[in-house]
Amino acid sequence: MATLADRPKAIAPFDVSDVSLYVNDTWREPFARLRAEMPVSWCAESAYGGYWSVVTHDLVGAVELDPATYSSSWENGNIVIADPKPESNLQNFIAADPPVHTEQRKVIAPAFAPSQMATREAQVRARCAEILDALPVGETIDWVDSVSVPLTIGMLCILFDMPLDEWEDLKRWSDYASSVNPDNDNDAYRAEWMGQMMEMLGRFDRLLAVRKGEPPADDLVSRMIHSEAMGQMSPIERLSNIALLIVGGNDTTRHSMGGLVEVLDRWPEQLDRLHADRSLIPNAAQELVRWQSPVTHMRRTAVRDAELGGQRIAKGEKVIMWYLSANRDESVFPDAECFDVARANARRHRGFGHGIHRCVGARLAEIQLATLIGEIVARNWRIVPQGAPERLASPFLHGFVHMPVRIELRG
Repeated sequence: MATLADRPKAIAPFDVSDVSLYVNDTWREPFARLRAEMPVSWCAESAYGGYWSVVTHDLVGAVELDPATYSSSWENGNIVIADPKPESNLQNFIAADPPVHTEQRKVIAPAFAPSQMATREAQVRARCAEILDALPVGETIDWVDSVSVPLTIGMLCILFDMPLDEWEDLKRWSDYASSVNPDNDNDAYRAEWMGQMMEMLGRFDRLLAVRKGEPPADDLVSRMIHSEAMGQMSPIERLSNIALLIVGGNDTTRHSMGGLVEVLDRWPEQLDRLHADRSLIPNAAQELVRWQSPVTHMRRTAVRDAELGGQRIAKGEKVIMWYLSANRDESVFPDAECFDVARANARRHRGFGHGIHRCVGARLAEIQLATLIGEIVARNWRIVPQGAPERLASPFLHGFVHMPVRIELRG
């Protein structure tokens, strides 16, 4: 008797989890073919095992809006394409389903409320000005090391009330926590990963202990340690949620800032439009997240048999939502490859996710990106690439390791 496992599948002609697509920046054509020919397809063999690819805007949204079928839980596989080893299976609130996810998200969300963001915006503006004031005009610098990292990691230091001179630790821990690469699937790397995570946990446990002895306050760390939902977490839960906040609090914004250099170089007329109408800057930040798509994918795992895009998905199968592709869906974003600061529906991007798992810190990311764009416009700068960037070897985060540029004044 035929079973669901025997069903015919739309077999993908390539493996879009291959890191070479992202290192070499050759991912556009494969995803365009999948969107046109098989919006839900099966890849049987990859460095991460078999998986379904979901590549259109509407179908990614359908998966996001059905957490009862498509689970985010660490108990079912977690949120990235790589199957976690038991010791690295992070148990944070993004890797949870309701009701655990709902309870823990309620603790975090008020730290990103509009009343808090007014304060954060002033802090972001001051930090951005400080960083840009120190940059040399007319000399080659590394944009990632000189701007993207210190701006986003510096904001983390402010959020956690940590000294700015600890930024290198936060960056290192973030890079380890977000690493997805088949080359790291070995005992030596896993041992190093665990050492870094335990160092991170030790630092934050000291911070949490201090804050627990203080009266409750309306900030992120205090809310965590004084809450019923998160105040009594186990060590692995504390480690997992700290890692999530560090990664979510800087990686997506950091890599979008690198994308800003690329789009303004490829479409210099868009910078002219921003000079002519600075009211477009907030929308330009949204369009930047759409265009760059700093989170390449998120994973769900089917917890029951389902049908999606004409394909029959079996319980236990891995479902990968490719945000990078959904944000290039021409049926939603005409001329999707073009960067358009006035794009009317830029906010419909999937760059921050959708549904119950939409990024809780999205507004802070938007503030940071809009502030950087505004400062570049105000200073009358052009950021000119000085050679090809080094791209991140990851199918999870879409970004940059190094990016040589020169700052020039617009003529």
